[in-house]
Amino acid sequence: MGDRLTGKVAIVTGGASGMGLATVERFLLEGASVIVGDLNAENGRALLAALKNAGNTENVRFTRTDVSVEDDVAAMTDLAIESFGRLDIVFNNAGIGGAFGPITEIEVDDWDTTFKVLVRSVFLGTKHAARVMIPQDEGGSIINTASIAGMGGGAGPQAYSAAKAAVVNLSKTTAVELAANDIRVNAICPGIIFTPLMHSEKPEQAEEVVRELQPLRKRGEGSDIASMATFLASDEAQFVSGQEHIVDGGMLAAGPRVQGRFHNSRNLHRMVGITYGSTGQQASSRRL
Repeated sequence: MGDRLTGKVAIVTGGASGMGLATVERFLLEGASVIVGDLNAENGRALLAALKNAGNTENVRFTRTDVSVEDDVAAMTDLAIESFGRLDIVFNNAGIGGAFGPITEIEVDDWDTTFKVLVRSVFLGTKHAARVMIPQDEGGSIINTASIAGMGGGAGPQAYSAAKAAVVNLSKTTAVELAANDIRVNAICPGIIFTPLMHSEKPEQAEEVVRELQPLRKRGEGSDIASMATFLASDEAQFVSGQEHIVDGGMLAAGPRVQGRFHNSRNLHRMVGITYGSTGQQASSRRL
């Protein structure tokens, strides 16, 4: 890799697995110092162990972070300043699958939890990033993980899709607000990416859906999101802000019809509950 992020300090939430982990690894290769925030402490320890074996722990810190809790987000931001003296990049990436089931059956608490993790986290990450970046007076880059599910119907459950639509709009409104401080805000909208968030899927079945619905034959990997995040974090994107950047192999262009195609979503009308992805928290569901 190169040195596109040399001297920059980044925060990556959900950084101990999946797209976040791929981005942490890429940011480090590009010369950045990185604070990794993740709810799953076991994954965080595994990340640090892997980096230690590779001889690269000097420029990385891990902190267990619940991105829906303001004190946790503030502490994570403070850690960046304490460890590396500044903050240039924040990738608000942490997420969960969230509430699923018929709209008539979804529990209010599950709906609220979905929005706490997917939307409140972006608000908090942006708030505390801006509090540091504005007085630094050197600009910055805030990147938020949205989804093609937030850009139309049929690409995800109701709560997840609505939350990701909120992330897209929040990215735009904060991009306008923070432009006077040279802080750029962008959203990345992944399609089907093969990460632990798809833990309940059998890879071969997911591959089948991709072959049917995604124009590009290549399957989406965490590294594809990391490449987009690196571009948006770098000075190469210094005139790019307030945009949603779709990384989906052409799926949205073809019209996603994802719901009901994966083996675990074909009977969602008969189930209700919530999933937590790679956070280490146990999913819950009940049959209707």
